[in-house]
Amino acid sequence: MRKPVVLFSTPVLHHPPTGGPALRVENSIKALSKVSELHLYSRASLNSVGGLTAQAFYERCCRSFHFAPSPIAPSRPVRFAKRTVNFLARRTVRRSFFDLHRPPERDFEQLLRLADMVKADVIWLGYGGISYPLLKYIKNYSDYRVVVDTDSVWSRFVLRGLSFAKTTEERQQIERQGKEKEEEERWGTQMADVTTAVSGVDADYFRGLAREPRQVHMFPNVIDADAYRSVPPPAEGIRSPSIYLAGSFFDATCPMVDAARWVIREVLPLVRKRIPSVHFYIVGKGSDRFLTDLRDPGVTVTGQIASVLPYLCHVEAALVPLRWESGTRFKILEAGACGTPVVSTTLGAEGLPVVHERDVLIADTPKSFADSVIRILEDRVLAARLAVSLRELVLRDFSIDSLAAQGRQILEYLSGNGKVGSTTDRLAKGAPDG
Repeated sequence: MRKPVVLFSTPVLHHPPTGGPALRVENSIKALSKVSELHLYSRASLNSVGGLTAQAFYERCCRSFHFAPSPIAPSRPVRFAKRTVNFLARRTVRRSFFDLHRPPERDFEQLLRLADMVKADVIWLGYGGISYPLLKYIKNYSDYRVVVDTDSVWSRFVLRGLSFAKTTEERQQIERQGKEKEEEERWGTQMADVTTAVSGVDADYFRGLAREPRQVHMFPNVIDADAYRSVPPPAEGIRSPSIYLAGSFFDATCPMVDAARWVIREVLPLVRKRIPSVHFYIVGKGSDRFLTDLRDPGVTVTGQIASVLPYLCHVEAALVPLRWESGTRFKILEAGACGTPVVSTTLGAEGLPVVHERDVLIADTPKSFADSVIRILEDRVLAARLAVSLRELVLRDFSIDSLAAQGRQILEYLSGNGKVGSTTDRLAKGAPDG
């Protein structure tokens, strides 16, 4: 039986993965390669994806691998200048001048040409939350079925920051950006043939927007267990007992920076009263940039590293102290795969079927969070029990094979809803031809 032909387009790609978005995209590619004839169209540059080694890896995962004519890789000075202009513009005219993620239309045209060339049945937009303009272009100038693959509800992510706004101006800006994103999600969900969700919580939101609820399908975050089977040596000089926080720190006010500072300011002092020698490791891209003011000998900020495993496999507890976010956390899935017990806020564990006291410890106040950390550090029987239960859950329900099965269901649903078209009528619809 012929496998469906899928053209997978993504603006976020890197091997080995650095951060949740790249990890989601890579695991999606692995899963879809099992159930389709997969072609990959990268909207990130060769250098951005990890160079020739990464290109060779992705070529092994798919039938063909292509780069957009104008991949997303402005030089650091140009990108910094554009970010600066956007920041000043938002403070003055209340909007950004540059869309740092949107490529020129010729990239969109090239994607449709490629879809025709490979005879695609489906165009799958990875990291779909920033792909709505591309969705609109595809639907305007072709008849292709399109999957918008979301990793979170971005409007919810934005609006949850309202509780932490420090000024009226900041609050108004968050409200405006959140409402704009809500509107984009509304028309995007109605335009897409399928919108994916990483959790039941997200699925309920998108079903409330869709023309038909059956257009929304689960396609959760998962992990490739094979990548975690070998335990690497501990990071040089790693201390014990230790706790660990990992993520992407993309600006000074992002959820990860807030989480790290909350732990340092309100949780860690309480833990130290009971366990003075505890060491706190903060790992991830941008952490060394946005936490440069820390001067605590009991806290180590690593910045971006090649792999989190030399820390994650050798600390006593992984922390997920998020106070606003959306989607589901790879931090919990990876900790489960490594056999490391987890302490999380309720929001940090949102969308995952973890149970307090069985799989993880859930705590939302500084005292309860600190008490949970202390319990894991002092009660190794409890720590081991939590680790085993979480690992069993992750390996059973959050594997590449389980994601492939859900990908197959999505493709079967699309196949049962009519044969896709091509761009043969593009000129009649007014699309430019190059």
